[in-house]
Amino acid sequence: MAEAGTSLAELVRAAARRRPTAPAVVAGERRLTWAELDALVDRAAAGYAARGLTPGDRVAIQLPNGVDWLRAALGALRAGLVVVPVNTAYTDPELEYVLTDSGAALLVADAGRPELAGLPLCPGPPEADGVPPEVTVDPAAPSFLAYTSGTTGRPRGAILTAAALRANQEQCLAMTPPPVREDDRVLLVLPLFHVYGLNSGFGLVAATGACAILQETFDPRSSLALMAEQQVTAVPGAPPMYQAWLAAADATNLDDPAHPDADLRRGFAAMRMASSGAAPLPEDVWTAMRERAAVTVWEGYGLTEAAPVVASTLATGRAKPNCIGGPIPGVELELRDTATTGPGSDDRPDPDEPHEGPGEIWIRGPNLFAGYWPDGADGPDADGWLRTGDLAYRDADGDLHLVDRRSDLILVSGFNVYPAEVERVLDAHPAVAESAVIGVPDPRAGAAVRAVVVLRPGRQVTFEDLRAHAAQSLARYKVPTSVHFLPSLPHSLTGKVSRARLRELGLTGQGTADEVEVAAGG
Repeated sequence: MAEAGTSLAELVRAAARRRPTAPAVVAGERRLTWAELDALVDRAAAGYAARGLTPGDRVAIQLPNGVDWLRAALGALRAGLVVVPVNTAYTDPELEYVLTDSGAALLVADAGRPELAGLPLCPGPPEADGVPPEVTVDPAAPSFLAYTSGTTGRPRGAILTAAALRANQEQCLAMTPPPVREDDRVLLVLPLFHVYGLNSGFGLVAATGACAILQETFDPRSSLALMAEQQVTAVPGAPPMYQAWLAAADATNLDDPAHPDADLRRGFAAMRMASSGAAPLPEDVWTAMRERAAVTVWEGYGLTEAAPVVASTLATGRAKPNCIGGPIPGVELELRDTATTGPGSDDRPDPDEPHEGPGEIWIRGPNLFAGYWPDGADGPDADGWLRTGDLAYRDADGDLHLVDRRSDLILVSGFNVYPAEVERVLDAHPAVAESAVIGVPDPRAGAAVRAVVVLRPGRQVTFEDLRAHAAQSLARYKVPTSVHFLPSLPHSLTGKVSRARLRELGLTGQGTADEVEVAAGG
């Protein structure tokens, strides 16, 4: 690990001094050494100063993955500014909200973006000759405002300090083996505007002096070819990426049945470390990657407010499907009583195995955020603990398994129903492509289980069929009492089904036990 200061810009400076001619970034046809990247960051920092921005000002950056994103963000940090990463898919109203809420002084975006909220627009990163401003970075001061959507309401800006980001890098690199080493070539196709791609991706690359292989947008076939060409050895990923790689291999196999999974194997031939986070990785995907790509995917768990990694199977050394392992070094984790009731062992994901929980995950560590912008509200409590809202249990080995979001928990006659458990059963039906489960008011039980289902092309299924299928694996109170068919489900950036969005769509109206709802066109 590089000897360096705290901020990402300081890590780049340290890598440039330690390994000036080593490759730092590969982005399309562009190749940069650490010394060259460091020089570009200096020019960007000078450019911000030339525009009159001063330490503490917020700069919003809405750019795709690439050298320009790195120059804009790292230059802002070197100038003492606070970076507000913006999702490239945001509509104008969504962007305007973030710009207004953060009080951004400048928007760095692609040329052609209209000015919003009277904010100056910089097409591409600013540049200027001369020496960058001399700025002393306060590790406890805001470094990034990462806007994250909660279960309800508007996105909130999580205040990520330089110290928190650096702490999470050190925690991750303390695992054996580390997720990134100096000699790694790391595929960064996760968006850099998301804290996962930002810190678990580029942050670890900068901390070790490794090489980042940037891809602007994810395409499974082109990324497999890029991985083979660049001999990629590490990839931080998310479940939709692994699913897409396997699907691409399936399509290729139809064209060339004599060489099954050839492209998949070539893409992962040099892979030392494949990881997955941001959403649970389905067991069949985990198994298929091991059997077809000869790669073990190490699964983890995190949240924006933890910068982001909290737990990983890499921390325990036990790779298991549907498992997030244990807390990474330097993070304390407790499972606390959810203050709900249930029918004893019937609530356990596997009632035949000893376990602890389910309980709500609470965490403590130097990687936690400093609350939400602007006043630090809802940060860690007086003892440094943060409630995550996520539910998990420990198996007999002490390994953690995610159950669900506490806010998504459904209480039927006082018994706990975890939507993810019901969804796993529904998704196993051959006609179901994807499902989501939400609670609806029920006058008798307090709440009832409603399934929102997307069918596979050309397949049909009745409500009665789904209920009978679910009843084979679930206690009666967990079986859906109504179903709503949709052509597709809303997803978050990282592939999670957004149950909150389904609730916003008005799918939680009271329903009777015999109700069947069919969406138009569904």
